[in-house]
This record gives sequence, C-alpha cells and structure tokens, in this order.
Amino acid sequence: MNHLQCILRAQRSLRWGPLASVSWLLLRSCRTHSSFSGAACPSAEGPQEDGAQKDFSSRLATGPTFQHFLRSAAVPQERLSSPDEEDSPPYLTADELLGRQKKVYLETYGCQMNVNDTEIAWSILQKSGYLRTSNLQQADVILLVTCSIREKAEQTIWNRLHQLKVLKTKRPRSRGPLKIGILGIRSIMRGCDNMCSYCIVPFTRGRERSRPVASILEEVRKLSEQGLKEVTLLGQNVNSFRDNSEVQFNNAVSTNLSRGFSTNYKTKQGGLRFAHLLDQVSRIDPEMRIRFTSPHPKDFPDEVLQLIRERDNICKQIHLPAQSGSSRVLEAMRRGYSREAYVELIHHIREFIPGVSLSSDFIAGFCGETEEDHLQTVSLLQEVQYNTGFLFSYSMRQKTRAYHRLKDDVPQEVKLRRLEELITVFREEATKANKTFLGRTQLVLVEGLSKRSATDLCGRNDGNLKVIFPDVEMEDVTNSGLRVRAQPGDYVLVKITSASSQTLKGHVLCRTSLKDSSAYC
Repeated sequence: MNHLQCILRAQRSLRWGPLASVSWLLLRSCRTHSSFSGAACPSAEGPQEDGAQKDFSSRLATGPTFQHFLRSAAVPQERLSSPDEEDSPPYLTADELLGRQKKVYLETYGCQMNVNDTEIAWSILQKSGYLRTSNLQQADVILLVTCSIREKAEQTIWNRLHQLKVLKTKRPRSRGPLKIGILGIRSIMRGCDNMCSYCIVPFTRGRERSRPVASILEEVRKLSEQGLKEVTLLGQNVNSFRDNSEVQFNNAVSTNLSRGFSTNYKTKQGGLRFAHLLDQVSRIDPEMRIRFTSPHPKDFPDEVLQLIRERDNICKQIHLPAQSGSSRVLEAMRRGYSREAYVELIHHIREFIPGVSLSSDFIAGFCGETEEDHLQTVSLLQEVQYNTGFLFSYSMRQKTRAYHRLKDDVPQEVKLRRLEELITVFREEATKANKTFLGRTQLVLVEGLSKRSATDLCGRNDGNLKVIFPDVEMEDVTNSGLRVRAQPGDYVLVKITSASSQTLKGHVLCRTSLKDSSAYC
C-alpha cells in the first residue's frame, strides 16, 4: 500500500478545458524516494492545456499520499484551519471511498506489470464494496491502467480520455457522476540504472530501488493463503533486485554479471540479490507457480539459472530483451553487450535449462539503423526461434540520451516496413518453435473460458503459452475415481495436437497438481 499515492479529483479545483471534469487516480513511487521521482504526468496536445497540466503536476507532487487519506478515512480527525491558509485540493472524503455496490470498469494497457496493478487495484476496490463490470455503459467508475514508457501508449490514453469524456457528459444525472481515473505501476522493485539511450524509464520512474524481501514474502504468503496458483515478480529490471534495507545485508557478495556483459554504472556491492528472493518465494507454496519479468540479460548468474532448473514451481520461461541483432546498434543503444555475448547467453541458458521457453523485445528503426543492421536482427530471430516476442518501431522520447545525442534518422515508413518484416519472421520462427510441443503433454493452469469458443477452456503452460482445450469431464488424479470439469485455478494435463505462433491446442487428460504432474510432463 505504501506505493499507492494520491487520489486527486481534478474537478472544481482545476480548470482543464476539455478534461475539466475528469477525475485522476495515480499510483506513484513512495515519497521516501522523492529524490528519484518516478512519476510523469501525461502531456496532452495543445498549448491551451499546458498551464493547467503544470498546475496539476505541482498540486499532485505536494498532495497527501493515498496511505495518508486512507488513515484519515478510517480515523476521522479534526483539523484547525487558518484564515490565511490556502484551500487544499478537494480529496475524496471517507464517504466517497465506500463502493456501496457501485460498478467499476478496469481497462488495462501495456505490459504484465500493468496487468498485475489492475488486480491489486481491484482487490482494494472490492474490499471497499465495489462490484466489477465488463460493460462500460454500466460503470460508475472507470480506471485506465497504463504507463508512459512508450509514446504510443501515452497518446492512446489521452485519446481514450477524450472518448470517455463524451460518455461522462451523456450520463443521466439520476445515476450520479461518472468517475474516471488513471493508475500507474506497483512492483517488487522500481526504476532503472542502466540508462539505455532510447529508454525513458530512468526519467519517469527514477533510479533502481527494491522493496524489502520480508514484505514481498509476506505478500506472497497472503496470496497463497487466498488460493492463488501463480505469482509474477515484477520490476523494470526485476533480476537486478537488491534489498539493502538492513545493515547486515551489506555484507552479501558482490554482483555477478552474465559472461560478456557490462554496465553503465559502477559495480554494486552488498544487498540481498534476486537469487535469494527467488529461492525464498519458491519455498512458500510448492503448488504456486512463480514467474518474473522483465529482466535484463546482464543479470543472469548461474545461481538464478540453477534455481529455475531445480524448482518445479519456478516456470521454465525466461524473457531476454535483445532490442537488436546488430552489435553496432546495441552499442548505440548502450545495452552493455554485443550480439555474440547475447547469443552465447542464449546457448548457456538452453544448456542449463533444457526445454526453456524464451521471449524477447525488439525495436525496429533505432537511430542510425541501416538495412544491414536490420537484416542482422532478422537473422537473430531466425537463429534463436523465440516462443514469444514483443516488437515495436522506435519512437524517440524527450529526456533520453538518444534525444540529446542521436538523430532519429530512419523514416517512419522504413520503420514500419522493417517492423512488419520482423513480425513476419518472428511468427514463422515461433510457429516452428511451438510445433516442438506437438504430441507432448503440458501442465496447464486453467484461466477460464476461451474468448473464441464457449465450449473451450484456456490456460497457460509452464512456458507462458496460451493453451486451448475442450471443456469436458476428466479424471481427477488427486482424488481417485472422481470425474470433474476443470475450473479456473486448476492444474490440468493437456496433450498438444496443434500449434501456431501464439497458441497451442490439445485435448485434456486429467486434473492434477503441480507436484504430481512431474511424472507425466
């Protein structure tokens, strides 16, 4: 909860022109890290709104925290006012925090970190008496979950806010005002020290800082007690995790980087590292799957790989953002490795963890990228054969090193053409990689009904690939003689019969447990 900071209602106190009646809910880094400010107020197009947005940013920066007014809501406090004191922004009252069966609509944009934040926000709202709806027209509260890392995502949110303003305007008075908000990010660690030349994260989310291991373990235990079957450890550079919250932790060993990788900062000493956290988290509940994202390739020492190999509940799936297949472009990006070092790491991981699923990020059309550089990225996709990929065309962001020192000289049409070529090659190679699952039995954690068929269920295998299978009765191997239908949260065994670049399909064999599945997979 200490990462949740200020709910600020913009109406009445801020004259925002076209967005005058939009309410804002922002989650920012806790104030203890204010010297590394991790929040960036979205910037709308149009000079008429600049002053209002600056005013909003200054009010937001000096406002009370979410934790503060939650305490105030629980324990009413009297406050003496001074006639010379300026009116404070109109924060939500204790009465307004109560849901009273009002319906909330949650819309998520972006990465897994944002998906996780959506669930955290929903759990808080649910305890306050709100109901969740998938129908936008029925909503009393609309929350958009996003970040400002990519320019397109930021602009998408502004466009969406203008659309929602129309919905707010047409809402019947008898239903009360429609409240609209924006949510940010919560994770086990925040920020980034890598200073890649294209990346805005260090400027929007500050320097790296990690939550204490003890608080993370407590949270995972609570999730286990609630019956959750999968937890994802989230962070901008999650495997760079370093807990320095206790003095004795500073006696820990120094950082070990992946072979052939370097950093843009001095080697850090001490602290409880990611391997320690992963070890402790995986011990809490043998039936709970553990994932983590998004890591940096430089922070994969053998002790992390060994844990992934040995622990049945740590998923054999690793995200390794490459960004480019060209050593020249990687140097311009300040990634701290060459293509050769990256490929060597891939081989090392596959030798260490047979059958591991790999995913990656790629940027098309970075500053100075030539056609030869682009073809090297194409060849890396062909060489590695990732199971999952996240590919984007480059968009220059202000404040970044590239903005100040490099030239965005690849025409937009060339960026888009190269992006399409990368996507095509990725899909071809991912299909080949995923077809290796044909005829094999996969442990699948059931998520619910398939979006495309009411007679099918969907879930994800250990490698985080979506698996579709018929919703039929099956044997329960944990309860001999019982026949059941799979429910969300169940582990089932599925024999794969077809594969594409994004999805596996098969027929279900039985319901099982994570522990018992090792005999079949």
